[in-house]
Amino acid sequence: MSDTILETEGMTKEFRGFVAVSDVRLQVKRGTIHGLIGPNGAGKTTCFNLLTKFLPVTRGKISYEGRDITNLKPADIARLGLVRSFQISAVFPHLTVLENVRLALQRARGNSFDFWRPESLLKRYDNRALELLEDVGLTAYARHNAGELPYGRKRALEIATTLALEPTMMLLDEPTAGMTHDDVDRIVALVKRVAAGRTVLLVEHNLKVVEGLCDTITVLARGSVLAQGDYATVSRNPEVQAAYLGTDPGIAGGTAHG
Repeated sequence: MSDTILETEGMTKEFRGFVAVSDVRLQVKRGTIHGLIGPNGAGKTTCFNLLTKFLPVTRGKISYEGRDITNLKPADIARLGLVRSFQISAVFPHLTVLENVRLALQRARGNSFDFWRPESLLKRYDNRALELLEDVGLTAYARHNAGELPYGRKRALEIATTLALEPTMMLLDEPTAGMTHDDVDRIVALVKRVAAGRTVLLVEHNLKVVEGLCDTITVLARGSVLAQGDYATVSRNPEVQAAYLGTDPGIAGGTAHG
């Protein structure tokens, strides 16, 4: 089994002549937390959309677990164990927290016709759903409507529904965006916990979060890879410093929006 779980070669995306992502080579090591950062318009979310096939690549190759997945569909990618969350919170607001996770469990099992079965039969998913809610600290909210949750708790619920799909690799798109300090600390602890035994690739704007979480960081600028390495290495890179703060030294404590 290779140490590299996800790899891209020459990954490029063009929109009517505009190059959003250019010749990106990305190598994500199995069992690590890998950060994808960069200033506004760097191409981070576009890369996520290419990796999970919400956008087709213009050129290049994407490999997952040694398999070419360049031309697969999003549902095929998810079935292989490569599962993403989104930058904007996405829950079913009028269902309970428990029901949101239960739906994800039903989808993971491929039982689409469960939607038409009596609720008593669907309760077989409840024990596993409650286990997942405990994992993300939402047990006390199980019977609350998801729409009533504070923003940070909604992001935790998204992670629970992502975990319900039993991913080998999770792609998290700005998991702490828009959060208070307390919520950020809670989500950081949660990501560390759920990363045990799996691989995580995350886009994150908060560089203190990146510093505390990530084993390896890839920095994008104008759609291209600017630098890669651990936080200490990339934060000392003059090109990275220029991309974030002009010519000011150091990037620690800053943010990378977009």
